[in-house]
Amino acid sequence: MKFIPILATLTIGSVALDARHHKVAPDLDESNAENVDIIVQYREDSRNNRRGGRDRVRRADLEALAGDSEVEYITPDREVVATHFPPWLLMEAVGYRFAGMTVPERPEVTGKGIGVAVIDSGVSKDLYLRAPGASGCGASRVVYSQNFVATESTTEDLYGHGSHVAGTLGGNGLCLPNPAPHFGGIAPDVKIVNLRVLDARGKGKDSYVIAAIDRAIALKSTYNIRVINLSLGRLPRESFTLDPLCRAVEKAWKAGIVVVVAAGNNGRDNSMGTQGYGTITSPGNDPFVITVGATRMAGSTGNYDDTISSYSSKGPTLRDQIVKPDLVAPGNIVYARMPRTSYLVTSYQANTLQVSMDGGRLVIPDIFLLSGTSMATPTVAGSAALLFEKDSSLTPDQVKARLMKTAFKSLVPSASIYDSSTQQTFQVQHDIFTVGAGYLNLKGALANTEKISSTRRALSPRAVNENGSIKLSTSYPNLTGVNVAWGTNVIWGTNVVWGTHVVSGSNVIWGTGVVWQPVSATNVIWGTNVIWGTNVIWGTADPFNEALSISGDR
Repeated sequence: MKFIPILATLTIGSVALDARHHKVAPDLDESNAENVDIIVQYREDSRNNRRGGRDRVRRADLEALAGDSEVEYITPDREVVATHFPPWLLMEAVGYRFAGMTVPERPEVTGKGIGVAVIDSGVSKDLYLRAPGASGCGASRVVYSQNFVATESTTEDLYGHGSHVAGTLGGNGLCLPNPAPHFGGIAPDVKIVNLRVLDARGKGKDSYVIAAIDRAIALKSTYNIRVINLSLGRLPRESFTLDPLCRAVEKAWKAGIVVVVAAGNNGRDNSMGTQGYGTITSPGNDPFVITVGATRMAGSTGNYDDTISSYSSKGPTLRDQIVKPDLVAPGNIVYARMPRTSYLVTSYQANTLQVSMDGGRLVIPDIFLLSGTSMATPTVAGSAALLFEKDSSLTPDQVKARLMKTAFKSLVPSASIYDSSTQQTFQVQHDIFTVGAGYLNLKGALANTEKISSTRRALSPRAVNENGSIKLSTSYPNLTGVNVAWGTNVIWGTNVVWGTHVVSGSNVIWGTGVVWQPVSATNVIWGTNVIWGTNVIWGTADPFNEALSISGDR
């Protein structure tokens, strides 16, 4: 049975509700606040929106609402945050030339005519997104802006994160105080649709994001929106089949829009004893979307010596054991344009670009450094836009499958990473729950012409623990009627998409049989009291309560 992601946001006067009610999220009664905002999901075949106009209901009314046969699920209006820590080698790392080079040197495919909705803290309309014109820099490529933050009225980027994301995705390096081609983005000719959901401190609500996604769907034809970028997330509190954020991104996906989501920055979180496994955030835990982890570039122009960033969240997803992320892209130490008056720039001056010259140091406040899966996500979103420009007939599932199949799969098995900001060393291994199908290979994806059937879905598979053997499954509880592309009888079987020897060594095998035989995490990932248990939601540590990292992984 299918359901509408959201039809109403209501306010209740008391939250002392029995959390065991199967239609009410367990965390709805965790707050002691007198009034709590909620999100109500109704059955898809229900067109009854009579409660949508009410501002408040009493506790008894909420219980009655939960008992309504047309109501599927009720959740709090949860907080979402940007997934970043506050290179010019970015495009070369994914097999592509700098998109911001002078026009004659730019690649043939630049995202021209494709609309990308950046759902974030806003996008500044200043010069870095302007297209070259007969005089000056031409008109801004931010073609539409709308604010969804209830406490603020502007569409401008007061925080800075959204402009950085947009610059990585679609900046062209033009019209800077000192034009710098290497600060261009992956798709320098895309049209940016600015949908602001994060406030001046980088925080928002589920309801803001859902409303913005609905708006992107409504504007799809007007601006040819083929891609949504979501460099934000929150902890998953229930299965993706009930999560309102997941239901919203699925709605966009089924409307023909590729949704690219950050995996989260919780790869160092060991509060569950999992060494960062099982920490993918919502809505990146949804099997439809493309979920992106962040790599750490080693300094060369190739990607053979690059590794996963130690903070990049790992799968499988906590509630449903979905294999995530789907692929990884550069996200560590990324420079892009940011409004110099934004919160991040004014608060963290050390992250601005500083160039040594003539014995001194030139500070360029318009260029700012950030690290995180937030920065990796727009690289993949821009890549999807390029694929759509080259072949507008592609479906979201065909784009996802192509990016995953062509991903670079010869990463080193494991690595040690030192973070100079924390003076800690982290051990990482490049298994299926860390890098997914591999490292984004844009050149390979653009050269590829294969397509999965337009009737098939490229859903990320589930990892199933069968007596200690971890196998892939395309069976999803509470999700039926989906024709999944990954299977032994499909031309793009799992042995092709994930590779047969992506990680070398006798203990790690990828393919249609055993997916992952962990070297060191057997008991913590597949133990009875962690992911497969029924009582764990998350650890007690707050994975977002971290100081802004100036250096990221060095």
